[in-house]
Amino acid sequence: MEPYEEGKKAEKWKGKATTEVNGSKAEEVWPLLEDFFGLDKWFPTLSTCLPIQGVSGQPGCVRFCAGFKTPVDDNGKQTINWTKQKLLSIDPPNMTFIYSIIDGNVGFHSYVSTVKVLPKDDASDSCKIEWLYEVEPVQGWRLEDLDFFIGSGLQVMGQRIQVALKVMEEAVKASN
Repeated sequence: MEPYEEGKKAEKWKGKATTEVNGSKAEEVWPLLEDFFGLDKWFPTLSTCLPIQGVSGQPGCVRFCAGFKTPVDDNGKQTINWTKQKLLSIDPPNMTFIYSIIDGNVGFHSYVSTVKVLPKDDASDSCKIEWLYEVEPVQGWRLEDLDFFIGSGLQVMGQRIQVALKVMEEAVKASN
């Protein structure tokens, strides 16, 4: 699908991915995601996440993310994929933040994401991370590619967070 047909903008792609973090409450998971400059700790294939403007967690701050492979990269491709991402808003009481991609070499235009950490309805020691996104159609991609990229990345993020919190819990118990 071409992003523009006869001078008319195509509708934005919209998607949503979710993952569960078992054994951890939303209040335990939120601080890890709230660290806007720490995405490389959690997102697979992302080797670099550096602050380039502002203070992490404050609207207007900007991070540089690089090193990820996308579903449409050629195996032999040597280009490093990168984006600059700006935190638009953050709502700690509701464990939500919104960011946009403001520059990069992966072809995303008008990309905006909302990330939420949601307690489970059953009040268990588990929560859900929800990642909503919208972007103008991306040349060389299909919406399914973007859904897979974000969805599979979020699954790994949830697993990494779950393991990290479990390690911390076990270390604290062992030291008492």
